[in-house]
Amino acid sequence: MKEQILIVEDDLAMSTGIRDVLDMAGYKVQLAENGQEALRVLTRFRPDLIISDIMMPEMDGFELLEEVRRRPNWAVIPFIFLTAKGQRTDIRAGKQLGADDYLVKSVDLDDLLVVVRAKLDRAMVLKQQALKEMENLKNTILNMLSHEFRTPLTYITGYVDLMQEGNWSADDLQKFLSRIKGGSARLNRLVEDFLLLVRFETDDARQAYLMDKRPFNGWDNLINRVFEGLREAATQRSVELVAEVASNLPLVDAHENYLENALHRLIDNAIKFSRNGGQVVVRVTAEEQRVCIHVIDHGIGIPPLELPRMFDRFHQINRERMEQQGVGVSLAIVKGIAELHRGEVDCSSEEGAGSEFIVCLPIMA
Repeated sequence: MKEQILIVEDDLAMSTGIRDVLDMAGYKVQLAENGQEALRVLTRFRPDLIISDIMMPEMDGFELLEEVRRRPNWAVIPFIFLTAKGQRTDIRAGKQLGADDYLVKSVDLDDLLVVVRAKLDRAMVLKQQALKEMENLKNTILNMLSHEFRTPLTYITGYVDLMQEGNWSADDLQKFLSRIKGGSARLNRLVEDFLLLVRFETDDARQAYLMDKRPFNGWDNLINRVFEGLREAATQRSVELVAEVASNLPLVDAHENYLENALHRLIDNAIKFSRNGGQVVVRVTAEEQRVCIHVIDHGIGIPPLELPRMFDRFHQINRERMEQQGVGVSLAIVKGIAELHRGEVDCSSEEGAGSEFIVCLPIMA
């Protein structure tokens, strides 16, 4: 099947000349006179590569590239600017928008064919890698589902069977119900984690962030809500929860529910990895045009070899030593939430001494 190329150029002589060269090289070519027409063409013609002028009526090349990169189905299409404008500022602007290459119209046609072939080959390699990663992800998810979902289901059905077998005391029944409730809560967490992970993979999370983000500095209330939700878990391990929030913190652009979700995960992990009778400190400070949230525990710490993979999907810390509830996506979700906010997350740890997770978000201009 012929590879397909879309040429967006308002100079008919130029576009037909390039089309003829590409036709002879074995490509299927479609023409559009400006960005608006190109968008209409893209609804019925899925190119493997776009070659576009910059200066065009109705919609210029920069605007077209923005639209292409904004839409998930088109975002991966290689995009080459072919234009009479060769100024460094134009080249920089195109690359900032995600252009894959930038050629002036005086380029030799043989050189153009070389660039086209290179970009198509590179796109094919990336596509194959993505397919391989997707296959690996699918297999990992299936294995996780098989084990992690089966365990609490077996737990629930086992206690239900016990309850049906004979006469039990009220205390026994209360104990069985408590275990069933624990199993159902674990199932609920697993489902929520997978649904949120899918939202990140499908760009739904970014859309939700853009729709619901607000100026935010209500850290005291946010931390108190998370503490209340984790109070029982902390009490069971005799872990003290401490909040240290600086005064007069600057505003950040935030999706409050996502922030609460990320903070809940970090504090929950800190409690799990704390020693009984330990302390978890949540400290919020202003640092170099950023607001940073530090979650600090004085627990067992993380082995150095684990640190580079901390935020990988499905990676679990000390799986052999500790029974963990979940599938190892919690820190990957925290990273995704930080990146939605144009921020970053990092971790420092000393084995046997404790860990510190830091989420930093840029302040509003």
